[in-house]
Amino acid sequence: MAIAFADIAFTPSVLRTQEQNGSGRYAGFLSETRSGGDRLDEDERAFIQARDGFYQATVSGTGWPYVQFRGGPAGFIRVLDDQTIAYADLRGNRQYISAGNLSDNDRISLILMDYPNARRLKIWGRAMLTDIDQETPDPALAGVPAERWVRISVKAFDWNCPRHIPRRFTSEEAGNEIAALSRENAALRAETNALRRTLLRPDSPQPQGR
Repeated sequence: MAIAFADIAFTPSVLRTQEQNGSGRYAGFLSETRSGGDRLDEDERAFIQARDGFYQATVSGTGWPYVQFRGGPAGFIRVLDDQTIAYADLRGNRQYISAGNLSDNDRISLILMDYPNARRLKIWGRAMLTDIDQETPDPALAGVPAERWVRISVKAFDWNCPRHIPRRFTSEEAGNEIAALSRENAALRAETNALRRTLLRPDSPQPQGR
């Protein structure tokens, strides 16, 4: 089906729970026109490569999920082709929980957020770790001080519902918003002052009283 994530996420227990909660026909609402599937397009490429971080989930050998935030400079995660992404795994607290989990189970899930625009992209895939001294997966990653490369074969993705996503801004994004508002305010002040000067000129028509 076009919505590949449903094949992964809608397990028998999920379908049973949907039925119990009145959404048993949910899968039938997933039409061919919904944004999703297993092949990334230009919209996904642009969104992914603009991110400076994402949430990542792996599963331990004992079945426990592990979620962590992976961050870096914008562009540290790249789209290599329509079914492959890669990111520079930067040195963290050296616990290597995600790396260890992936050595047992290569399944991985990402949630990429755009808080200012209330957009959210979920990705399911299988990951492969490669040493930093091996070939850089993308030239744009050449200067990133990574500890290893994580290459992900995308099995499904879904543009998730924007409902309940709070609007949050980084300091840079907030600065851009404030700068834009400041420019708009300065333009309005200049226009107001120009109108005031015009009205105060001796030869300007004066408002007529009633």
